[in-house]
Amino acid sequence: MADIIKVKNLTKKFKSLVAVDSISFQVKKGEIFGFLGPNGAGKSTTIRMLTTLTRPTSGSAEVAGYDIVKQPDEVRSHIGLVAEKIILYDHLTPSENLQFFGRLNGLTVEEINKRADKWLKRLKMEEWKNLQVGTFSTGMKQRINIARALLTEPDILFLDEPTLGLDPQTTYMIKTFITELNKQGVTIILTTHDMYEAEALSDRVAIIDHGKIVALGTVEELKKKVKNKKSPTLEDVFLEKTGFEVRDKIGKMAAMHRGPHRITQNNRVR
Repeated sequence: MADIIKVKNLTKKFKSLVAVDSISFQVKKGEIFGFLGPNGAGKSTTIRMLTTLTRPTSGSAEVAGYDIVKQPDEVRSHIGLVAEKIILYDHLTPSENLQFFGRLNGLTVEEINKRADKWLKRLKMEEWKNLQVGTFSTGMKQRINIARALLTEPDILFLDEPTLGLDPQTTYMIKTFITELNKQGVTIILTTHDMYEAEALSDRVAIIDHGKIVALGTVEELKKKVKNKKSPTLEDVFLEKTGFEVRDKIGKMAAMHRGPHRITQNNRVR
């Protein structure tokens, strides 16, 4: 199976802070690729580079065959992004939101209407399409947010914590939807702190910690690396590779000004 994402020695520095430290990996076309890590490990920064929202300091990456630095417009035309923060306007209806974002992506009104109807129906939001988004629950907003990311019919969908804070029923529905979408050929990049979700959905998993890839493989391959448990889970793998210490998260700018006693000799935040 061909690689649809190729990452080589990708690095991102914020002054003295090394957020992503020369990572390399590939994502195969048509797979669900779990990208996991503790708070502040470099997940979001990596996703922001791959989706052209921030430029790497060094290294390279190709997404759908296009260079993320030299060909950002071509990259964007092949991807959809469901970020951790919901990107919608509360005073607009789902239909109005999708019209707005669809036009930003250069779609015609007819294309937007057709695709919006399709995704709203599949996400069970069709009957709410003419009500203000501000009146919706978090789960309802997230389903509209996913529909927004799919308007361009992307080859690759980046999902950053897609079920965070959702009720079990909505979580189950979104997980089922992700599986169905993947079966139709969409490559999924999934970041989540839910190890059971990652284990259930992912074909392969990469674990990043302190800006470096510390494990990569299928779930079963990674489980074999845990020697002290009879039937290890992906959570056991995660904790063995990243440790048990709680990772309190602060902003990057605050991290750079915490003082030299909080920065390691390798300039990585601990």
